[in-house]
Amino acid sequence: MALFDLPLDQLRAYRPEHPAPADFDEFWLKTLAESREHDLAARFEPVDTALTNVRVFDVTYAGYGGHPVKGWLILPANARARAGAEEPLPAVVEYIGYGGGRGLPHMHLLWATAGFAHFVMDTRGQGSGGWAQGDTPDPVGSAPAYPGFMTRGVEDPHDYYYRRVFTDAVRAVEAVRSHPLVDPARVAVAGGSQGGGISIAVSGLVPDLAAVLPDVPFLCDFPRAATLTDHLPYKEIGSYLKSRRIGGDSVFRTLSYFDGVHFAARAQAPALFSVALQDLTCPPSTVFGAFNAYAGEDKRIEVYEFNEHEGGGPYQQDAQLRWLPRYLTAP
Repeated sequence: MALFDLPLDQLRAYRPEHPAPADFDEFWLKTLAESREHDLAARFEPVDTALTNVRVFDVTYAGYGGHPVKGWLILPANARARAGAEEPLPAVVEYIGYGGGRGLPHMHLLWATAGFAHFVMDTRGQGSGGWAQGDTPDPVGSAPAYPGFMTRGVEDPHDYYYRRVFTDAVRAVEAVRSHPLVDPARVAVAGGSQGGGISIAVSGLVPDLAAVLPDVPFLCDFPRAATLTDHLPYKEIGSYLKSRRIGGDSVFRTLSYFDGVHFAARAQAPALFSVALQDLTCPPSTVFGAFNAYAGEDKRIEVYEFNEHEGGGPYQQDAQLRWLPRYLTAP
């Protein structure tokens, strides 16, 4: 794969021109307020695993509409002793890539072995894509949509699938903050691809995060992404419009309420992004669009010039492990 998007110097200056809807903030304030009318009811049930260096909890909490959302909370094995010494743990809330679910606990050991509490949110309705099972149904139906998740309810922002997912993600932060072994003032959010896009959304909706780590993020700059790449999942948008023989105005109006560019413009937490310049799944200009819009002054982006959607892989994880502790160290 060769470079296909803007040159790097132009990427560093690129800013999408589509504005946020005038009622963007009102829409999200109302959405979150409605969900908070339901008791969070976070439950943390110990899980007996063969893992000796971590403790695992099966989590259930109330997400969008009070719907039950699953997750894993994974703690270092010595977390109880540390909490007993009045030193609750910093936490990383992780969101999963497109099509995947929370999988099994042993798939998520990086952050706990680095000394953090690690909360993995299951993504409603996903987890049958063949690489990580899910356990959270999405009880809300939609009008006809192209297979996948990108066009479910896409004719109206109130019905759109990611309204529910982003609300679940905010409530995941609230759930992990409710655990007695977690320091609520030291919570970061992270994720790759779809998970990166969700983390950007949460950074714009939760004002007091400690840090944000969006890795090759999806769900950014929809108008450019849907016309620049023919790779899934963005292709779902074009396929939906192609089958209906209609203009995209109503669809892109809905998507504007969920665009990472607009959430980034409202975010303030320190952020470490990554981008791959040969990424046809999440084109680099869409990632830079969100990064350049990001309002927080303390931000950095790792650029992988010869990589596709795998991005930096373990090298990006190493960068995250070295970058994050400065923001989650106890005062």
